[in-house]
Amino acid sequence: MIKSFSKIVLTILLICCACTTNAQLINNSSTFRNINRNSYFRFHYDNDYFTKTDEYYTQGITFEYVHPSIKKIPLAKLLLKPFTTTPQYGLTFNLFGYTPTSIASDSILYGDRPFNANISFKTFLIQVDEVRKQQVSTALSIGVMGKAALGYDFQYNIHRWLKNPLPHGWQHQIKNDIILNYQINYEKQLFAAGNHFLLNTTAEARAGTLNDKLSGGFNFMAGRFNKRFMPVIKKAKAEYYLYGQSRVHFIGYDATMQGGLFNRKSPYTIAANDITRVTFQADAGVIVNFKKLYLSYTQSLLTKEFRTGKYHRWGGISVGVSL
Repeated sequence: MIKSFSKIVLTILLICCACTTNAQLINNSSTFRNINRNSYFRFHYDNDYFTKTDEYYTQGITFEYVHPSIKKIPLAKLLLKPFTTTPQYGLTFNLFGYTPTSIASDSILYGDRPFNANISFKTFLIQVDEVRKQQVSTALSIGVMGKAALGYDFQYNIHRWLKNPLPHGWQHQIKNDIILNYQINYEKQLFAAGNHFLLNTTAEARAGTLNDKLSGGFNFMAGRFNKRFMPVIKKAKAEYYLYGQSRVHFIGYDATMQGGLFNRKSPYTIAANDITRVTFQADAGVIVNFKKLYLSYTQSLLTKEFRTGKYHRWGGISVGVSL
């Protein structure tokens, strides 16, 4: 059954990504990514191909579905709801892949990032406080990392299809392990100039088997957009705006580099004392939200995550449809 499921997932991903090559991490709960509808579908694709690189965080794929009926799922009852307003409930399917700076060697590249892939399902909710202009989103992710996450299969087939050099070295990837992570995001309005400029402060906490980290920073929106920190709008105006975000991450544990918590038999991982405990990430992009269609393009920069690493850049695109 597991093998059949893996083949089905791989086929879906190949169809969806046939026009790209290889691919941080996608978080659609931010106010600047908000689709203020009760029900919508969104696809997001990250890839460092957009910045002409092929290393580190090389690919990320998210399928997102939001609908009120998701609140009936048992896992949704575990999500924190601090306000009295009606939340948006959603599900995502996520696949993320990481490689070292070269995929041409069958040997372990010591001092480089290990091969890793992880695949997960996430249940989430987004809830706003209109009076205090703040938003909280909570999420619970369940999945697997390692060979079971299909990282090699996916990259191999994409490269073969596009007649690119085939990847080597995945036999040294981080071993299979369980993903169980809880996440809380918070945003608070600092300044707003009508529907043309918005400045927020942000905070995030993640804990679980995939990663433990705290983040804080700021984001802004500039252009034309509907008011944020509002309940779902039935008749929203067209939106087109630029956004930017800067965050500082405080890293406690990262299984994509250090290996899973339960399976400690990975052939190569990065030692705890080589992990960079404080990193900086900047994101900027443009979003158009017209009638039922949502489009976005993003560029991101992350400072080095481990002692012998280096800065990394990637891009991302999103397509969404209100239902």
